[in-house]
Amino acid sequence: MSFGRAPMRAAGADALDLVYQAAEIFSSIENNAREIEARAQAMCKSAAERLRLAEQRTESAEHSLREVVADADRKLSEASRALTEVELRIAAAQDEATAAEVRAQVAEAEAREAKQALALVEDAIRRRLLCASPETTRRLCEVA
Repeated sequence: MSFGRAPMRAAGADALDLVYQAAEIFSSIENNAREIEARAQAMCKSAAERLRLAEQRTESAEHSLREVVADADRKLSEASRALTEVELRIAAAQDEATAAEVRAQVAEAEAREAKQALALVEDAIRRRLLCASPETTRRLCEVA
């Protein structure tokens, strides 16, 4: 009868050994899972920090870009105003030059007319006043 009892004890001990082995395996699996989870959390934290830094760099770059665009826009506006002012000055100078040219042409025409009138007056003086005496005519011709 002791033969029959021994296999029961051995079967119970074997079952108990299997339970312990299963517990060790589960414990090992849990430890591995904790390690994997810890590494995953560390990777997530690292990735989140890199993302935060990248977002800061992006915001900084966008801010710098906005400043550059605003500065360029301001300079372009100033240049446009300066160009408009120069164009107005050039147009005014051209108008003044044209007016001066017209005045010069008018003055030249008046000078020609005055010269012609003076020539007519001289001729009239020679013919009417000085032609009365032949000697005076000869002297005028010598002087002229």
